[in-house]
Amino acid sequence: MIMQQRVIASSILSVSFLAVACVLSVFPGRGLAQEPAKKLPIEGQTIVLGQSVAFVIPAAAEFRGADGSTAKPWVWYAPTLPNLPGPEERWMFERFVQAGIAIAGIDAGESYGSPNGNRVFDRLHAEMIRRGYSKTPVMLGRSRGGLQTLSWAADHPDQVAAWAGIYPVCNLASYPGLDRAAGAYELSSEQLKDRLKEFNPVDRMGRLAQAKVPLFAIHGDVDTVVPLELNSGLLKETYAAVRGPAMELVVPPGQGHNMWEGFFQSKELVDFVVRQAR
Repeated sequence: MIMQQRVIASSILSVSFLAVACVLSVFPGRGLAQEPAKKLPIEGQTIVLGQSVAFVIPAAAEFRGADGSTAKPWVWYAPTLPNLPGPEERWMFERFVQAGIAIAGIDAGESYGSPNGNRVFDRLHAEMIRRGYSKTPVMLGRSRGGLQTLSWAADHPDQVAAWAGIYPVCNLASYPGLDRAAGAYELSSEQLKDRLKEFNPVDRMGRLAQAKVPLFAIHGDVDTVVPLELNSGLLKETYAAVRGPAMELVVPPGQGHNMWEGFFQSKELVDFVVRQAR
């Protein structure tokens, strides 16, 4: 009887180990000692900060500033979602790392520039400083990534070297609209409307202007998803009104919210980022 029980227990244990092995083979990267897998445009590291997945792509060479500083420059990319950054970012990412500039980002979900999203961003900033990176990255927001990068920059003007955008969303009322954004702010759409200037990134540029933070955007003139005049165009006007440095705005004619390679292989954008990061 005892021997029979031992045989049964051994069989159950073997089946359990087999089940675990099958799960790990179907879902690679879910072992307790492993970081989650994330496909990146170029080689980098995926990490977990709190409940959020982040990535770091190191520079190709160590950077040393003219003053002898060894704080490593970096670009903060958003949005970091399961499929982003994507292969279209490869060209500019390669040029950043070749210039001695790392790239990092963290998945804040669909936070639309909300305080909750900024708290997720705080984790990445602290982790990058712990790793020896500069406390003043260049923010780079693609599309809706513009909202969270601009919002965090507005809260931390002394911790931002510059901000750049690729057809960036700058205005909650334009995209995603107050009805969709309200949940991320834990408000009703009416409450968000009443408090819009308190939260809307494009309306919060005063402290960045005082800190003389440079801004750059490339944005097509026929974008119907994120209209130029309600986003990058409005940001440029607003920044001038609060006496910030003249914003650089490149407007490719006839381009909308699309995957045109000129958005992702913009020499003007790369030159701006490298110059400001270093």
